[in-house]
Amino acid sequence: MSKYGYQRGVQRYKCANCNKVFNGGLRIENENIWREYTAGKQTYKQLAEKYGCSLKTIQRKLDAVIIEANTTFGRRANVLMDTTYFGRKFGVMVFKNSIDGQILLKKFVKQETNRSYFEGIEEIARRGIKIQAIICDGRKGLLPLFEKDIPIQMCQFHQVAIIRRYLTKNPKMQASKQLWSVSLLLTKTCKEIFESRLQVWHNQWKPFLDERKVGSDGKKRYVHKKLRSAYRSLKKNLPLLFTWDTNRPLNIPNTTNAIDGHFADLKNKLRNHNGLSMARKKKFVDEFFKA
Repeated sequence: MSKYGYQRGVQRYKCANCNKVFNGGLRIENENIWREYTAGKQTYKQLAEKYGCSLKTIQRKLDAVIIEANTTFGRRANVLMDTTYFGRKFGVMVFKNSIDGQILLKKFVKQETNRSYFEGIEEIARRGIKIQAIICDGRKGLLPLFEKDIPIQMCQFHQVAIIRRYLTKNPKMQASKQLWSVSLLLTKTCKEIFESRLQVWHNQWKPFLDERKVGSDGKKRYVHKKLRSAYRSLKKNLPLLFTWDTNRPLNIPNTTNAIDGHFADLKNKLRNHNGLSMARKKKFVDEFFKA
């Protein structure tokens, strides 16, 4: 019996004794099944059934695929950066250019640290890419690491999430309800209007914020600590929340949503491949980001 040829990806064989030609199953091309596995969400089992082979054969074919990262980048970048986790000790830190949508850099991390972000920005700059702006979640101690002439935009949705942790989505006190409403204006208005609304709120509720009571130890403490913390967070981060507004020619995004969307898509695809080894999971992420 000898291989006779292919028809639409199907292997055909010819018997040397009787000259009969018959189909012998789909041709297994590494790159084809890799695309079906990563983009088409086909599992090992589904691919094995389709190609009429064992699970180990499919795994071996997929393991043989080599991922080639992108090496050509634009000259300018507004760098979005954020990290997502798969379990406690496996995270992916991603740097994306909002101008052309290209992933500039990806790092596997056990922990999200300021140093890792700083080193990522340094690596991007070493490639000769001019960093026009950085968009991030405003981690404590991160922003002072960057050059003062690089505009920094704190993700407005991350700021809203901080306020939600302090006040919840359905606060009970009237002051908290109003501050929550003000915080929701972040993504819908400009700096001048937001700052004005925040100041009006503070003028109205300052006596309430300053209320104290004497504890069992005889010391006075603020009564509405979480409300005060929520207001202080907005007031402190205000200079970073509207960088996009004060640097409009640079077209800086006001959130890191463009990366968050990637993370959601990646996790949805990985759910089809539960139980992957760490090496195979990293290879899947390499393919997804190509960076």
